[in-house]
Amino acid sequence: MELPEDLKYSEEHLWVRSGNGRAVRIGFTEYAVDQLREVVSIDLPTVDDLIAAGDVVGEVESVKAASDILSPVAGTVTHVNPDLDTNTALVNDDPYGDGWLFEVDLNDDDGVDDLLDADAYADLIES
Repeated sequence: MELPEDLKYSEEHLWVRSGNGRAVRIGFTEYAVDQLREVVSIDLPTVDDLIAAGDVVGEVESVKAASDILSPVAGTVTHVNPDLDTNTALVNDDPYGDGWLFEVDLNDDDGVDDLLDADAYADLIES
C-alpha cells in the first residue's frame, strides 16, 4: 500500500499535502479507498466555507457504505475537485493524484501539527 512520505495523515484516513504558503490539498488515502471499494458519489464542501478540524464537510457513498468526510484541518475552502462531479472513479484510480477532494487555505490554528506522518499512519492502519 502506498503511503507517500511527503504527506500528513488523519486518523479518519485523509491525506494532507502542503502547497504554496498556507494552502493544502486533501484527499482519501489508499487505505480508505480500499475500505470503501467503489466510490459512487461524493458531496464536498463549498468554496469559501470556513471549516474547523473535525467538522463534517461532506459525504462519500460507495457500493459498501455512506460515510461522513471529516476535515483534518481548519481554514477556508478555496477549491473543490470539479472532475469528481462526473468521474468519481478518480478517487479509486488515483487517490494521491487526480482523485484529490478539496483545497484549504489554513487558519493560524490549523490542526496540521496534530496529523500523523507516514510511519505513524502505517502503524494506525496495521493495528
